[in-house]
Amino acid sequence: MARLIMWNLMTLDGFVEGPNRDISWHEDVWGDELEQLSIRQLNEAGGLLFGRVTYELMANYWPGATGEVADFMNAAPKYVFSRTVKNLPWNNTQVFGVDVSGTVARLKRESAKDLFLFGSADLAATLISHGLIDEFRIAVNPVILGGGTPLFKPGEKVRLTLIDSRPLSTGIVILRYVPAAAK
Repeated sequence: MARLIMWNLMTLDGFVEGPNRDISWHEDVWGDELEQLSIRQLNEAGGLLFGRVTYELMANYWPGATGEVADFMNAAPKYVFSRTVKNLPWNNTQVFGVDVSGTVARLKRESAKDLFLFGSADLAATLISHGLIDEFRIAVNPVILGGGTPLFKPGEKVRLTLIDSRPLSTGIVILRYVPAAAK
């Protein structure tokens, strides 16, 4: 059974995007180290999960991009969860509108390789509440935005165990957590 890994860049104050969906601060830390990490992670991935908003941001960028990361993003299976959109143009995309938790549990059972959730804070909140995220990989960017979209939504307390932390030369710190064992 595949694991579901949430991978996000997050500001020090907890945002995945600034006001007006600004993610320009990603450019502050993008470089060879983060690109190589991304390529290694993508090679582990059997598919990508998105909410509609993140999907639209990705679909507006990756089809016109080039390089190893772009090649993967354009070829990978993409699973989008939306209550409003039925057909999405980016290749290898399937849309699901209902039973998010049941669908994700099925995708995990059916995938031979791990699934990755990018961005999609609302979808993440739903999956967290159902205990479906197996690993949280968060790249903390050393910037304070002061506002935007928080990565984590209000909900139940979830205890996590740190399994790895690694700073990169750009100042970003990659943190990896798994849900703590129930006591």
